[in-house]
Amino acid sequence: MVAEHVRGVMRTVLCICLSVVLFMPGVALSAEPSVLATLQKTNTPMTLMAVQFKDAKLGWAVGSGGALFSTADGGKKWKKQTSGTSALLTGIYFIDQKTGWVTGAAGTLRRSVNGGESWTGHPLETQQPLYGIHFPSATDGWVVGGGGTILHTADGGAHWVEQASGTSAALYAVQFLDAQRGTAVGALGTVLATRDGGRTWVPQVSQGAVTLFDVFFTDESTGWAVGNAGALFQTNDGGAKWMDRTLPCGKTCTKVIDLLKVRFTSPQEGWIVGERGMMYRTTDAGYSWSDGTPIAPVSLFGLTFSDATHGWASGENGTVVHLQAGK
Repeated sequence: MVAEHVRGVMRTVLCICLSVVLFMPGVALSAEPSVLATLQKTNTPMTLMAVQFKDAKLGWAVGSGGALFSTADGGKKWKKQTSGTSALLTGIYFIDQKTGWVTGAAGTLRRSVNGGESWTGHPLETQQPLYGIHFPSATDGWVVGGGGTILHTADGGAHWVEQASGTSAALYAVQFLDAQRGTAVGALGTVLATRDGGRTWVPQVSQGAVTLFDVFFTDESTGWAVGNAGALFQTNDGGAKWMDRTLPCGKTCTKVIDLLKVRFTSPQEGWIVGERGMMYRTTDAGYSWSDGTPIAPVSLFGLTFSDATHGWASGENGTVVHLQAGK
């Protein structure tokens, strides 16, 4: 069912109101008055499920069929790298410029210590698909996946230990503020929180049974979660209560889209991407969000920022979009 759900998310309506020529690689779009969106060329038809940049130059993207790409110039040129697997890769996290991890289908967990030039598989007991990965430090890291899977390492990935999540729901994303405080989200409105490094995970009330695809906290109190059918939830008390901030369909909307990734570059400025290449932005801590703007002709699954002004989104058909925020 998890595989069917992922495939369902990836099957989207590609009808965009803008002319197709606007979405050619290298052509800049004015997504909104203070955002410049530029399509970058990867030369692959693969779906790129995740993207990460360590700085304004160095980045990686992963996706279907074991696809792995890297760039050293901010995405002007993307180079294909060998991941060592043909599995669907759904997550990537580089701790520094050399050491990184990718997650994927059938318990795929692979590590690189040379900036992605080569990768070594890390055998796990689970065969569940692994979706989200986050390292709050060089030693502590977490991976989440299907069947409520949560894995933890306390030694930089040398050993991974499964933690009891208390749920069988698929978990799609995880974020830790430090080695003790973290949150994971997933199917059936699942929100789990820990304050002791994952020794105990406590379910939180999200006021709905929607599938939540991503979570992001700007500090220990304020966090956001996004999901299917425009689901958007906010907490101001560390997750004890989640308020429904689901975005309205909008003036030109014919179908509420799935929101797939959320990131904040400051307590005030946040970004969301999702189906049909839509992007939303807030500059007032989520009090209001811009009307959805299409920045690509396909769905976008990955979102990363190297700083407050430079971001990248990734998605279907090898799509990578560079986002540049104005002042």
